[in-house]
Amino acid sequence: MTPTPAALDALVNRFGSNRVRRNVPLAPFTTFKIGGPADLFFEATSSEELIAAFGAAWSLDVPVFLLGLGANILVGDRGFRGLVVRNRADRWTLTNTGLLRAESGTVMATLIHQTVARGWSGLEHFAGIPSTVGGAIWQNLHFLSPAPERERTVFIAEIFRSAETLDRSGNRNELSLDDMRFGYDTSRLHDGREIALAATFQLAKGDPAQMHRVMQENLSWRGARHPWLDWYPSAGSIFQKADGHGAGRLIDAAGLKGYRHGGAQISHLHANIIVNLGTATARDVRELIAFVQDTVERESGVRLVPEVGFIGEF
Repeated sequence: MTPTPAALDALVNRFGSNRVRRNVPLAPFTTFKIGGPADLFFEATSSEELIAAFGAAWSLDVPVFLLGLGANILVGDRGFRGLVVRNRADRWTLTNTGLLRAESGTVMATLIHQTVARGWSGLEHFAGIPSTVGGAIWQNLHFLSPAPERERTVFIAEIFRSAETLDRSGNRNELSLDDMRFGYDTSRLHDGREIALAATFQLAKGDPAQMHRVMQENLSWRGARHPWLDWYPSAGSIFQKADGHGAGRLIDAAGLKGYRHGGAQISHLHANIIVNLGTATARDVRELIAFVQDTVERESGVRLVPEVGFIGEF
């Protein structure tokens, strides 16, 4: 759905041209560093501003997208027709019983540093993963359990207690663990009927030295296997696991590590990551994704399914 000029003007008038900017390129706000302009761009600094922005957009039938740190998405070269709300709502509190409540725009790295420094355990497993709180519960953030065993996957759902959301009717809802329907890389929020305003987690007292060990080992593990974002922008893993097979292993077995298309390349370090060599377009990435799908299916019989979100017009 393409918004009308009158509806876009109404949003600008509602919040002011100093808050709602026109034709803002989205590439700088994504980890892929790819993406055309949004018709309108608004930075929300509190839950109240999230509510106001989404309420106004929904009432005017203007498509609206909530942007966190911009990981795990590919924005189209033609950008986004409507309003992009960058989530910078980052207030948080921590009780003396380890109950952590944080607005959905809070950066996970901030919470990890702050909670570990206070001796509270639960978030240290996710060090090095670019995400906000909203993104963490959107995808049920996860990482392998601590070294040396790394025998299972640790999910954010394990410490999750509740989330406050806003639905299209303007209701603020409190969702329980069961309500969230967490799965591997998924949650209830994928339905698109509501957005996260805040989340609450239950942390446990821990040994800061042990937590720092876990963080350092995890960062080292990721650094040895994932391309550095500062040098090789990416969206993280491109494809979902397939029938119990790691997508990266299937891509590697098909001989595609290092394969380049335009400015996009399959990483030499991790075959399930596509990197931007500096000039990649969304078209380059989409075409490379299709090539990988066709090649892997021909070689293994498995059709890979993308896990990245495709946002806007391509």
